[in-house]
Amino acid sequence: MSMPPLLRALRPQQWVKNVFVLAPAAFGQRFDETSIARVGVAFGLFCAASSAVYLLNDVRDRDVDRLHPEKRRRPIAAGELGIPAALLSAAVLAAVALGGAWFGLGSAATTLVLAAYVAIQVAYSLGLKRVVVVDVLAIASGFVLRLLAGGCAADVPQSQWILVCTIFVALFLALCKRRHEVVPLGIDAAEHREILADYPVALLDQLISALTAATIVGYTLYTVDARTARVYGLAHDGEAPPWLLATVPFVVYGLFRYLFLVHRRDGGGSPGETIGRDAPSIVNLLLFGATFLVIVW
Repeated sequence: MSMPPLLRALRPQQWVKNVFVLAPAAFGQRFDETSIARVGVAFGLFCAASSAVYLLNDVRDRDVDRLHPEKRRRPIAAGELGIPAALLSAAVLAAVALGGAWFGLGSAATTLVLAAYVAIQVAYSLGLKRVVVVDVLAIASGFVLRLLAGGCAADVPQSQWILVCTIFVALFLALCKRRHEVVPLGIDAAEHREILADYPVALLDQLISALTAATIVGYTLYTVDARTARVYGLAHDGEAPPWLLATVPFVVYGLFRYLFLVHRRDGGGSPGETIGRDAPSIVNLLLFGATFLVIVW
């Protein structure tokens, strides 16, 4: 039995992106009931906010989505969900997200981060998506803001290296998404979205390669940073032991495997779906998590 059109339009399969909200508490080892509850609420609020943005974006793009082989099946583009209902639902979800952060969590910082996320994504839907490079920066900002929201909700100081890695990974995923949009449509890509003409595949591959290297370097520096060692209780005489370097190969493999899926399996359109359907990627994530936990615990 298929989901109702409104529920499908909320794109619940995309909520996996909001796990970035949980990262600060996990990396900061805040596993007390209060922190877990607050981060869980922040995760739910970001699900509401992101779904509100998806609805607005689908209303704006309904005509061009009908030209895309996959996006034409979206409820609004397919005519299964009316525009008034979609816009009303988007407004309600945005209000729930901001109101929940202010009144539910009682956190001005989390509310500000959520408001910034909604504002940037609305601006993206209204026009930033047509500005080359700025469009991928707007997409990437969503991941960074998720991380900041989780840190604010759990009151966990953010590691600068984790923020740097998040920026690089977010840009990497955003550019892979652009590549996924350009390649299947070929010379007709600009008819679906004009800005795709400004993203030749060769340029995208160069940018993706640069971000792959930057992500690996950024994460490696995070593992050997003295502050990281102090957070996990690994520091000895003020020095950071090299144990967390054991997790670097999993990060390298994960990035390289994702690139393989993008180039050979037509992946990258949705990071959650691309990884969730690939057994080696899932196993790699589990091994990364297990290795990390063994080292810090």
